[in-house]
Amino acid sequence: MSTTLLRQSTARSTLRNLSSISKVARPVSTQFNRCKVTLPDLPYDYGALEPSISGKIMELHHSKHHQTYVNSYNAATEQLATASSDPSAEINLLPLINFHGGGHINHSLFWENLAPKSAGGGEPPSGKLGQAIDQAYGGLDGLKKVMNAKLAGIQGSGWAWLVKDTETGAIQVRTYANQDPVVGQFKPLLGIDAWEHAYYLQYQNRKAEYFGAIWDVINWKTAEKRFE
Repeated sequence: MSTTLLRQSTARSTLRNLSSISKVARPVSTQFNRCKVTLPDLPYDYGALEPSISGKIMELHHSKHHQTYVNSYNAATEQLATASSDPSAEINLLPLINFHGGGHINHSLFWENLAPKSAGGGEPPSGKLGQAIDQAYGGLDGLKKVMNAKLAGIQGSGWAWLVKDTETGAIQVRTYANQDPVVGQFKPLLGIDAWEHAYYLQYQNRKAEYFGAIWDVINWKTAEKRFE
């Protein structure tokens, strides 16, 4: 597949994923359905995840970084609506749609994957997902070891995701660069943000400490629902 076709396919997958978590506007292009997105509210206060994640980080991460992805995605899709007769303009917009649309998808899922300890954050997985983790990684500690190693190995910015293969039903840990969303045959269950803005204000260059601390506020109930 050529680079152009690959980018078009990825952007279309991003738009399809966005339509599943947002209100879809009327079609404005022969190739794409424009999806107007908004910043989701958090189900907890900014400071509720301390000490694992500081309230200041959560405020900046949610209200500034995520809002920028929302604004930029909406702007790019508005431009796409007027570029339907100009293939070169459409192609130039596809990386922006994938990046900012992926940023919105990833963060919307990420907020749901976190919970204060008082609301079950850090409690181990159970049910079918717990069994799948036991079989694939020998237990939660084994999964943490694999996922933290994957996170530490990300060069630059990106994410590590626990995903479900929709064809086989198996789970695995996969990394994605920048804001590339989980698309295709894989379904996202649990994601951890490895971008510096997710931890630097609190942990500075000690990102391994952040990767270790975030497990104390992981909301496995959400991951279990996605798995089942």
